[in-house]
This record gives sequence, C-alpha cells and structure tokens, in this order.
Amino acid sequence: IISSSCIHGPETIFGAFFLLLDVEPQYSGARIDGDVVTLDFVKKMMEDFKNQKCLHKRYAYQIVLQTRELLQALPSLVDIKVPDGKHFTVCGDVHGQFYDLLNIFELNGLPSDDNPYLFNGDFVDRGSFSLEVILTLFAFKCMSPSAIYLARGNHESKSMNKIYGFEGEVRSKLSDTFVELFAEVFCYLPLAHVINSKVFVVHGGLFSVDGVKLSDIRAINRFCEPPEEGLMCELLWSDPQPLPGRGPSKRGVGLSFGADVTKRFLQENNLDLVVRSHEVKDEGYEIEHDGKLITVFSAPNYCDQMGNKGAFIRFEAPDLKPNIVTFTAVPHPDVKPMAYANNFLRMFS
Repeated sequence: IISSSCIHGPETIFGAFFLLLDVEPQYSGARIDGDVVTLDFVKKMMEDFKNQKCLHKRYAYQIVLQTRELLQALPSLVDIKVPDGKHFTVCGDVHGQFYDLLNIFELNGLPSDDNPYLFNGDFVDRGSFSLEVILTLFAFKCMSPSAIYLARGNHESKSMNKIYGFEGEVRSKLSDTFVELFAEVFCYLPLAHVINSKVFVVHGGLFSVDGVKLSDIRAINRFCEPPEEGLMCELLWSDPQPLPGRGPSKRGVGLSFGADVTKRFLQENNLDLVVRSHEVKDEGYEIEHDGKLITVFSAPNYCDQMGNKGAFIRFEAPDLKPNIVTFTAVPHPDVKPMAYANNFLRMFS
C-alpha cells in the first residue's frame, strides 16, 4: 500500500511528459540512446554538469522514472552482500556539493559492480548543485543497480526541500513537474542498509525504545513523507550522545541515544557496527560509543564556511574493518550555498 501523500497522479502522466519532449537539433549535451543508461552517457553528463551545462529534460525524466521503478521494488531495509576480497564504500551527506562528489570519484573511482557505493542520504539541499548531484547518483543507479545504493536522509522530503533550496533549484533548472516527481521518488528511497549481516548503515540513528529488530525496519511502510515520530522518523533524524541512555534531540525531532543503546541494538540483531551520517564533523568522521558507531560526512567545507574535511569509509570483505579516507574541499563555480533557498533564509546565509 502506498500512502496517498506521495502519489501525484498515475504513472502514465510523467511518462507522457517524457514521451512528448523532443530533443532540439541544437542540443549538444549528453544523450541516452534508447532505454539504456550507459557509462559513456554518465561520463558525458558529469562533464557537462562540471561545465555548468544542463541535461535535456527528456533525459532527466528518463533517469528519474527509471530510478523510481528500481527503488520502488526495494525493501525498506536493503541487505548488501560483499564477496570476500571485494570492497564497498559508504559516503555520508553530500548536500548538493557536486564538485566535491566528482572529487570523491577521482579519489575512489567511479561506481561500478566492482567498485560499489552506498550514499547515505542528504544528497540535496544547502549546496546549490543539488540537481547535478541527484541526477548523477540516479544515473549510476540506472546504469548498474548494484554499483550504487541510495538511502533516504531527512533532507529527502518536501518540507526540507521547500526551505533549504532543492525545490527552488529544480524549479529554476527544470520545471514544477520535476518538483513533484522528485518528491515522489524520494518516498521510495530505502531507510537503511545492512552490509554482510554485520554493519548497519542509516542516515540518522537509533530508536526511542529497545528491542527494535531488523525485521521491524523491513516492515516499515516508507512510501510517505517522513512522520514526526516513530521508527521511520528516528532512523532519519536521531543523533548519538556521549552520555548513556536517551535524551531529547538538539534538533527538536528524533532523539539522542547513548553507547548503551547502540550496544543493545547491535547485540539484539547480531551486528558489529552502526554507520550513520547526518552531522558535520571537523575531520569528516567521528568514532563514538566504544568504537561501535561511526559518523561519516562527505560534504567538506560544508556550506562554504565550516572548514571541515569530508570522509568516506571503505570496507573490505570478509573482515569489514572500516578504512576511513578523508579529503578537503575543491573549488566550485561562484554560486553560493542556498542560492535557491527560501528568501527569508537566504538573508541569513
């Protein structure tokens, strides 16, 4: 059952838009030949984006619609299997910092079946190249679904996108129709991933009650805008705290949870480690809760002013020991963060 709050009309509506769009002869950008998104197309698209060129709306529709179909078929908790001798990379928040995303791929290689990634939510908002980020990640998903996994963050929601820039950016660069389409597709993003039955990866954190099992997360009906309480909300919004037990969230949504909460959750689900994102860290990461919880954040010099490093984590099977790689921000065109945000907020950014 899909919540009506996420459905904006029959599937054929968006498909019809896509089919009616002609590609003008003068268009010189990346093109998809038929239905298949190829690596050559994705490379050309990224190069165009790097040079501040736009992707034709027809191809943008095609990418987003194909991604919607792929995501819709996934469970709310996705199990990832990494074969022995192979590696897997987890990235944290990117927040519309497209040029730093390109740098991650320079440092660690492009996503492929042999070099798979998980991007752990908050792809968009704040940074003013959010559309370029999301289309790149979605295109890789279309190219090879096992090359890239995508988790929902608290910013993959209508209310956040309206305030922090993504909605305005999509209106400016594409159209109102795409605003609705992205809002729908964000509702299909899985809420958490488990790597080799040992590493639990989630955007925010853990829960206000003990005894939550992985089966409870699999059972969440995620096809909706995030609620203000409950398991789905806490997965997207919660943060670790240094003290044991639980406390109120500094954000006003979700909660703060201590090392004892993390330890119990891992023990009850036969897991070794929690990896989460959601918080900027000076070094791009932080290890907490007796080594059982790692925060990874992949947007260096966040909002062009925090001066933090970015990081990603490489795991190699079978031991899955986290190898953390840090990096610094790279230059980007002179478009300020929050350039498309709510006018009131932009006054203070």
